Amino acid sequence: MSMTDPVADFLTRLRNAANAQHHDVAIPSSTLKRELARILKEQGYIESYEIDPPVPGRPGEQIRITLKYTDDRKPVISGMQRVSRPGQRTYVDHTHIPRIQAGWAPPSSRPPRES
Repeated sequence: MSMTDPVADFLTRLRNAANAQHHDVAIPSSTLKRELARILKEQGYIESYEIDPPVPGRPGEQIRITLKYTDDRKPVISGMQRVSRPGQRTYVDHTHIPRIQAGWAPPSSRPPRES
């Protein structure tokens, strides 16, 4: 099955798992999704991630992401949304990139500027 917006799917799965207070979530793997998981891990938004090999009945690898919660069991990831999407691209220069809660806007939230 083809997916028109894999980044939105990735973010939605994370958001839904965090809202349901799941310990971890499995997401179909791709190079882009692995990089998103790596960035989220480096920035401290998730505990860890690992790549699971294909299993019979389910083609392709899976990314298993372990979610991170605060001491009072609130998800570290909250209020996550996709600004630039395939049907509505948003371009800004580096001085207008919004600062998010922890003072950091993830590179995956801004596409490269086209000339």
